[in-house]
Order: sequence, then C-alpha cells, then structure tokens
Amino acid sequence: MTFGSRLVFRDLSCRFPTGRVSVILGGSGSGKSTMLRLIGGLVRPSAGRVLVDGDDVAALSERALFRVRRKLGMMFQGGALLDSMTVFDNLALPLRERGESESVIADAVHDRLGAVGLADVDALLPGQLSGGMVKRVALARAIIQRPVILLVDEPFSGLDPISTRRIEHVLLEVNRKFGMTMIIVSHDVASTMRMADWMTLLLPERYVEGEPNALAQGPDAQVREFLSGEPSQPQAAG
Repeated sequence: MTFGSRLVFRDLSCRFPTGRVSVILGGSGSGKSTMLRLIGGLVRPSAGRVLVDGDDVAALSERALFRVRRKLGMMFQGGALLDSMTVFDNLALPLRERGESESVIADAVHDRLGAVGLADVDALLPGQLSGGMVKRVALARAIIQRPVILLVDEPFSGLDPISTRRIEHVLLEVNRKFGMTMIIVSHDVASTMRMADWMTLLLPERYVEGEPNALAQGPDAQVREFLSGEPSQPQAAG
C-alpha cells in the first residue's frame, strides 16, 4: 500500500478470526486506520487482495462494493454523529434510507441502545451527551443494521480510565450478543491485552500477529518491549 511515494505496507498478510475481537495495534503513522479503510473498500491497495467475507474488495466495482459494505458497520473515532439530529434520528437514519417502517426502526433503535447500556437518551442531541455516551451512541448506530463485521477506529481516544473500561465492556458485550467479527484499531496496549482474542501489531518494517498473551510472553524482544512499554535489557558483555 502506497500513498504517492510513501510506502505504508509491503508484504502485509494478516487475518482476523470470524466472530472474535481482533485489535490492530501500532505506533502513530503505522497504518492502523488505513487497514480499516482497505477492509471497507474506501481505498484500494497498490497490489494484492483484501478478502472480506470471501469477496476481494480490491477488485470489485463500486456497485459490487455496495453489496459488501452492507455487511460492514463502522464506529468512527470522533463518533461522527449528526449534531442537528437527536440520538433516535441518528440511529434511525440508515434504516429510513433503507425504507424500513417506523415500528421496525423504533424496535431496532431501542434494542441497540439497550445493547450499549443507554436508555432514555432518544430525544437528546449529541451535544448533550458526555464523551463516553457519544462513543456508545456511535457504537449503537454502527450495529443498527446487524453487520457481519464491525470496524472500530480508536474507541478509547479522549476517555478517562473509567469510561475506557466501560467502553471495553460494552464492546465485548456487543461481540457476545451479536457474534459479529470485530476489528478494533487502537494505540491502547492495556485495553488490547484485556479484551483482544487476536492482535495484529504493526512495527517499523514488519508486523506480527497472534494471541496477545502469547506475543507478550514470546521470544521477540521488540514485541515484548512494545507491549510492556519498557525497553529491553541489554545483554551483558561476555
């Protein structure tokens, strides 16, 4: 993957297990969010394939991509809620565009708000919500159409530790309730170690993937250093 003369990835080959919580972890500028855009077909790789539920989105026309995108939900980093719309209308918008009846829409909105632990916020505007509530409403909207795959971009940014743990819990509950494949981009190592079933770690010039605890305890010193936040101890001279 390149942007002009800038190389983002070379020989990147990774996978995300079906129905599990995967986290893409890495430093700033490592290409974490670009991976979500590749999966969603928003950008195309310079070479290679991007398989989403069996379809190579890198090779599909825009018309064919629409069918694949129906399988995807996206929770944006800043929430991306429409400030002039109530919480209810923010969630209802994609279902209204699909032509669903108002009774079906109301049931879906209340079910998804319940799934993220929110009630009685239907009539509120996004500006009346706390930062953590905005994240949860954004998550509810992302799952309103029951996607097969949920893409989550930096869900913990700007949150205090208590709100971070609450969002972690809600994400895990959504994964358990709906069984959807969840791919989270994050720079938060502690959250990753608590909630991820699978991790893709983007390092300078290379990547590794696997179960978080196995990677943290494995033989790769650079991986251990990244995940612990502590420099590796130099070997004593012999």
